[in-house]
Amino acid sequence: MVALTTRPAVPPASSPAGAPVRRLPALRHLGPNWYASVMGTAIVATAGAGLPWQPPGMRTALTVVWALSALLLGVLLTARALHWAHHRDQARAHLLDASMAPFYGCLAMALLAVGGATLVVGSDWIGVRAAVAVDLVLFTAGTVTGVLAAVAVPYLMVTRHRPPLADASPVWLLPVVAPMVSAALGPLLVPHLPAGQLRQTLLYCCYGLFGLSLLGALLMLPLVVGRLLTGGPPALALTPTLFLVLGPLGQSTTAVHQLAEAAQGVVPGPYAGGFATLAVLYGVPVMGFAALWLGLAGALVVRALRRGLGFSLTWWGFTFPVGTCVTGLAGLGSRTGLRLFDLAATGLYALLVAAWLVACAGTARRLVTGRLPAPPA
Repeated sequence: MVALTTRPAVPPASSPAGAPVRRLPALRHLGPNWYASVMGTAIVATAGAGLPWQPPGMRTALTVVWALSALLLGVLLTARALHWAHHRDQARAHLLDASMAPFYGCLAMALLAVGGATLVVGSDWIGVRAAVAVDLVLFTAGTVTGVLAAVAVPYLMVTRHRPPLADASPVWLLPVVAPMVSAALGPLLVPHLPAGQLRQTLLYCCYGLFGLSLLGALLMLPLVVGRLLTGGPPALALTPTLFLVLGPLGQSTTAVHQLAEAAQGVVPGPYAGGFATLAVLYGVPVMGFAALWLGLAGALVVRALRRGLGFSLTWWGFTFPVGTCVTGLAGLGSRTGLRLFDLAATGLYALLVAAWLVACAGTARRLVTGRLPAPPA
């Protein structure tokens, strides 16, 4: 991904000889795309907890993964704050770059993913009360950030970036998908709120976020497909981003299931029944399309590997979107009782864990060798 270079808004400090002095140079190229590693780690814990089969020791392993995601989030939030403090010109350049600005949606999804994992598995270590408090803070911050990104990034694309349609990429989906993560994880907080207006308000707000994100994704997706059909495969390094299309598919299926679960006893019976019906009538066809896209994207990735695709941070695109499909399929399995969905969720989870291990190893190796963070190629 190419970052635009812009004139710094605030002149950097200078040495006595007049040469610019930059503090913390290792953080200069630390972009918002790094939050994908937090999302990809947290979803391993959340998706694993929802599987129908739980072998001995798995819960403990998932809790360790959650702790790792929380640690990564804290480190990245600190590093990104330092990046804005010491490399504000580069941070602004990221916002003015059509290929980097959409990754600000990853910040929101990282907050939400860690918050949801805290409530799902982290409560085993810190207790339910503390987990609810942590999730409430992260959910609120992630939802506000996600809605802002869903508005601000398209606004920048319209007024400043103006990318040609030939540059349409699945990365464009990231800002509008963030509210769908809120819609999927918000219902987990509903039972922990006082009965009555607060529970209903959160439930219906999550349903509104579901619509906001779904319609936004439906506007973007035809541009991505049209770009592939008329322009051919993406550049090798960007091929893993094709898996990002699975994000809104799996996350929306997860959202309708979680909304249906939370609606029981919160809204009137006919509405709760409608939520439950929608979870199946919507989820099954969407997962069918997700299977189609998984096959297409997988074939294009194999093609890219044969042509020399090397590791980059885009490989984290193999994690979170696949994890959302795992949670979506697991929800359909529990709602319909069909073992087919359970088997599919388990198989995809194995793929998710393998992709996560590869992404972790590749990122760690390049951090140690100093190849990351690095200037974009």
